[in-house]
This record gives sequence, C-alpha cells and structure tokens, in this order.
Amino acid sequence: MTQDFNSLRKAGQIAGKALYFGSSLIKPGAKLLNVTEQIEAFIKNEGGELAFPVNISCNDTAAHYAAKKDDNFIFKDELVKLDVGVHVNGYIGDNACTIDLSGKYKKLIDASREALEAAISIVKPGVEIGAIGLAIESAITKKGFHPIKNLSGHGLDQYITHCYPTIPNYDNGDGEELKEGTIIAIEPFATEGVGMIKEQGIPEIFSMTSFKAMRVGFTRDILKYIEKKFKTLPFSKRSLYEKFSEAQVNYTLKKLNETEMVHEYAPLVERSGGMVTQAEHTLLVTKNGCEVLTKVV
Repeated sequence: MTQDFNSLRKAGQIAGKALYFGSSLIKPGAKLLNVTEQIEAFIKNEGGELAFPVNISCNDTAAHYAAKKDDNFIFKDELVKLDVGVHVNGYIGDNACTIDLSGKYKKLIDASREALEAAISIVKPGVEIGAIGLAIESAITKKGFHPIKNLSGHGLDQYITHCYPTIPNYDNGDGEELKEGTIIAIEPFATEGVGMIKEQGIPEIFSMTSFKAMRVGFTRDILKYIEKKFKTLPFSKRSLYEKFSEAQVNYTLKKLNETEMVHEYAPLVERSGGMVTQAEHTLLVTKNGCEVLTKVV
C-alpha cells in the first residue's frame, strides 16, 4: 500500500504539539476531564482527529484510563501518564510522556525516557526486534527498575493503531528484522513493581472488530455513526454522548459486546501496585535509520 507521508508527518507533528500542550495543563487543582477536553479541542484546531481517546492514567495505572462523561477527578500529587494519538486521513501519530506532580519519581521517569532514547538510537533497517527490546530493558534495569513485559510498542497503519510488528519492552529473542518504510510506536513502561499489568476497572474505551446489521433503530444509528466517524479506531463512551443518550449508548455497547463486534479496553494496572512511567514516540524506519515523527521541533 502506498503511504501518504504528508498526512503521516502532519499527524505526528500535531500529536507532538498536543502532548506538549497537554502536559502543560496537568497540574495540581486541574480537572482531568477539562484537561482532556482542551487537548481534544487543540487537536481539532490543528487539523487533526483523535486516533484514540486521550489517555490520562495515574500512579500504578499504566494506560487506558479515559475521562468519563461526568469525571470529577482532580489532580493532586499523582504520577501521570499522558498518551495522545492523532490521525490525519487515517495516518497516525502516537506519543506519550509522564508528569510527576509529587516530585518523587524523577529517576523512574528517566528510566522510561532513557529507554526510549536507547531504542530510537539503534532503529534502522535490519535491526532485530529483540535487540530493541534489549536496549529498552537494559536502560530500565540499569536504573534499578523493571520494564512492563506484557505491554509493548507496535506497528501503525492507516486507521489501525496496533499492528505488526510488536516491539517488546524486553529482550524476547525475536529475530525478525525491521524493514525500511515500517511505521512503529516505541513505548517503554518502567515500574518499581513486578513488571506485569492486569485489566482492572470499567472500560471507557472501545473499538469495533466488525460491523453487522442491528435490529433496534437507535443501535443502527449509533453503529453507522461509529463506522463513519471512527471506523476501526478506538473511541470513548463519552464521545458517543455528543449524539446519543446515555441509555442508548449503554444498551448498544452491551449488544455489541454480546455479539462480539466490539473490543473493550479496561484500565491497565501494575499487578503489584508499583508506580509506572511511560515514554513514547512514533517512528518511520528510513534507509539509514529512522525519522521521529512525533518530535516537537
């Protein structure tokens, strides 16, 4: 498939700017929902669309926390992961950072950030995927922490947020080699815990796995809306409330789940309760190395 590099680079640039903007909003006293809405508005004003709901996950929650419709969470002294994805014509920029409102976790933040830098430094055609995992793992363990082994980086494609290749956060021995033109998101997670996550909590993020006919009128309308606006990209329950009632949305998502048409993303929590940090960039593998698409110039 021919890549639209103009759309890809624009998505990356907007994602980088949105992450920088969003991180400046996360401070004690700020409301998580308000921060989310401001980031969403920023992305749209810059000419992008959400590739997935803004993730703002705190402390031992590594990922997949998205604001609820009436979310009243107010930041205090949390360790906050901000994960932002933008698409332009389906081409995706995905990046993340960690903000420490407590002032206690600089070393843990450095671990994930330095792991990302170490991985980026070796990315080029022919590099084995396991070697990237080794670079990440080595940087994190050098700081005295653990990589989260059941979270990973991933390939990106048009309207697809996770695809081949999987980029591990540890040396898994994968001898598959990177190829020129591949788009990947590398996202090290570092923790003071055991280095494994589990699903915990009520999902607010969903994506469609298939589209089939629905009988009830408003369920058909919601399904058409999802297909047109999000296609197979993840969306938040809150985003559907812009057009439909809470009762209609809940009923439809329940039916979609029963018919296995939708995938649910519950919050991902470190199994031992360890604090978690994250860093992420989207890269295009080039002839002699890589281009960091989400880097703010």
